[in-house]
Amino acid sequence: MNLRREATESLSDLRELQKGKLVIAANEFTSLYLLPVLAEFRRLHPMIKITVQRSLGSHIPDDVLRYGAELGVLSYAPQEPNLHSIVVYLDELVFVVPPDHPLAGSAQVSISQLGAESFVAHIVNSPYREKVLQSFKTHKTPLHMDLELPTLQAIKQFVALGNGVAFVPEISVETELARGELIRIPVRELQLKRKLRLIYRKQASISHAARAFLKVAEAVAVERKGRYRFQR
Repeated sequence: MNLRREATESLSDLRELQKGKLVIAANEFTSLYLLPVLAEFRRLHPMIKITVQRSLGSHIPDDVLRYGAELGVLSYAPQEPNLHSIVVYLDELVFVVPPDHPLAGSAQVSISQLGAESFVAHIVNSPYREKVLQSFKTHKTPLHMDLELPTLQAIKQFVALGNGVAFVPEISVETELARGELIRIPVRELQLKRKLRLIYRKQASISHAARAFLKVAEAVAVERKGRYRFQR
């Protein structure tokens, strides 16, 4: 009798989101999307424990499929047929320089103008780096990546101090651009837009906590608009 009552109360707590845990897989870049959604979720459901588990972007679909995480955040469309995918944010790879850089006052630059620049890159390779490399190759322009750093934060700070230039996700430099610590310059031949997606398993019912998180993500998209989306 006691065990039955305890089980019933536990199920009720979960339904009312008084207890529970949610694990989300993301990498350094995609976790930036989560911050405003997590803040709103914590405000509404403070009793739910959330862990954002850092994973390589290429590993996140497997993490979700193998129950290592219930939700995942990707910067590409997953190929696995057993995953649901919801577009939640539109991002773009942007070229940034420090405020005192000779190109800082330019309305636009071409790839050929960047052949002499010293680029700071992320140590983790990505499909978007390959696209940048291919674009420079197509325009017969050398791409000098003289330094690789392990985090976006380190890249931003290093460039802001006057040490080279970089291609970074726009979502990662919104604050620095607003403060004037970095300057964004459009590159004429290079427009790399990408969609961030929330993913979860098709063949498993998601928890009350995960379902509530999706509702919060949708509400944030409606409120913030702009680059935020919730498109199934």
